[in-house]
Amino acid sequence: MPAPKDSDPTSKPVKLTWRQMLFHFALLCICVVLGVFSWYLSRPQSIRLHETGAHEYLTVSLTPEIEVSLDHRSSCAITDYEPLRIELFRGNAYFDIKNKQAADFRIKVGEALIEDLGTRFSVRMRKNGDHIVSVGQGQIKVHVATGEYLISALEQANFDNFTISKHRMISAGEIAPWYTNRFVP
Repeated sequence: MPAPKDSDPTSKPVKLTWRQMLFHFALLCICVVLGVFSWYLSRPQSIRLHETGAHEYLTVSLTPEIEVSLDHRSSCAITDYEPLRIELFRGNAYFDIKNKQAADFRIKVGEALIEDLGTRFSVRMRKNGDHIVSVGQGQIKVHVATGEYLISALEQANFDNFTISKHRMISAGEIAPWYTNRFVP
């Protein structure tokens, strides 16, 4: 006796070829990769811009341990994410780090990078590209194209994007004269 035939066309099993399975797997992988990228790229980068006008001074607390004071006609950008980065665009800035535990704190001035190893220092930018860094307490390391230079307490140096010059000893009043002599109404 012959076996009964199944006359329902919807009960047929679906067969995929290797090409179809590979296509679906590749499509799934692309979706996963795009999902991971959107997860990492969706985190907004928060950058705060601080700027002072003529005859204005500004002191900003970046963290409970770090304060930045800007002279008149100064501007800088500060990242809110770790590690903390500051880019000084123009003017003068005085950095006061109350706790030496401020890890990985760097200031970009032109193409030079200043790494904080101390607690108090100032950076003065000049229009001609010859900038001045003065250390009041502790040490800083200046990274320029020709290498790294260590500047200690009560020392001052001129720097540009390529080299350090005029490394000399200074008095405490020369660290940030605009900061100590400013008039705050």
